[in-house]
Amino acid sequence: MTGLVPWRVREAVAGWLGAGGRRKLAAARAGISLAPVDDPSRPVLGFGGLLDDGRLIHGGAVKLLTLRRAFPADESRFTILYLVSSALPPDPAALVELARSRGIRFVWNQNGVGYPGWAGREHERHNAPMRRLRAMADFVVYQSAFCKDCADRFLGPAETPARLLLNPVDLAAFSPGPPLPPEPLRLLAMGTQNYPDRVLRAIDALAELRAGGTDARLTIAGRLIWPGAAAEVSRHIARRSLGAHVELLPAFTQAEAPAIYRSHHILLHPKYKDPCPTVVAEALACGLPVVGSNSGGLPEMTDPACARLIDLPDTWDHLPTPSGPVMAAAVGDLAANLPQAARAARAAAMAKFDSSAWTASHREIFQSVLAPAA
Repeated sequence: MTGLVPWRVREAVAGWLGAGGRRKLAAARAGISLAPVDDPSRPVLGFGGLLDDGRLIHGGAVKLLTLRRAFPADESRFTILYLVSSALPPDPAALVELARSRGIRFVWNQNGVGYPGWAGREHERHNAPMRRLRAMADFVVYQSAFCKDCADRFLGPAETPARLLLNPVDLAAFSPGPPLPPEPLRLLAMGTQNYPDRVLRAIDALAELRAGGTDARLTIAGRLIWPGAAAEVSRHIARRSLGAHVELLPAFTQAEAPAIYRSHHILLHPKYKDPCPTVVAEALACGLPVVGSNSGGLPEMTDPACARLIDLPDTWDHLPTPSGPVMAAAVGDLAANLPQAARAARAAAMAKFDSSAWTASHREIFQSVLAPAA
């Protein structure tokens, strides 16, 4: 119940302030000025202050850095408010209302939705704000066909103009390094780890590989955010007698990420129904083939030459995860032709995640939403 308190408090405060008060509060948080922009037809982006508060940028907010490099951005004066469903500022609906009252266009980037398997009974708490914000948008960018399908399923169909654009990667920054020695085989589990099985089964896969004679190591990089995660992971590593073969790394910056990828051979990403994981795109760009689940956006992001995707039951009620032995077998299959798989990984990234193509598509979108009505 404690997890619900902040949400209920926010709702109560919002009701007390009223629409005008909420808009002013949202503007103050985001640093929005009420002064008009110089040229309403020119795309100048605002992100609700997400890139200017000193936070560690990761996950859904990473793509905003790509947009900020490609387009003018000014959090006090802008013509387009661009928000991502998985990385929102406080009270985003009030912020959108304020922006629209000033004639500012709103582009909504839709990642995944809440469903019972990961959000339990609270899935509608996640979905209700997304449903409202998507309905307010002038244009919707879906991060994958899977994102659109599950949004239509849980948020309802939408008539808003839309486009499918897989998340981008800076292919110059995320690129292969010098070839690593083939042994030890270095496995990587990267990103924010939000439920136990995706980490524990990776540890089991390492144990299976080592028991079969493969000299393998595993790095778990990123935050472990489920309750009691650090203790549970430590116990599991000790139980499998892998203390000397598993490294735990804390949260990392975008600048640190390429070096982490380049010091490994294969990415393990068994997360179920991951909509369009940036970590998979970045790993492929750095030449790491992927072992994951055949679900979510991964089938759109990979191909058989650079990935082994493991079939699992199709369900929205729980989070199936490949077993350690099954993942180990997939790792062994990739490792047998690792140089070819690494080249295929880079080729797939160049074909699917080129940030210049992604920004060119956004330029077309921004021109369309800023164009005067006929």
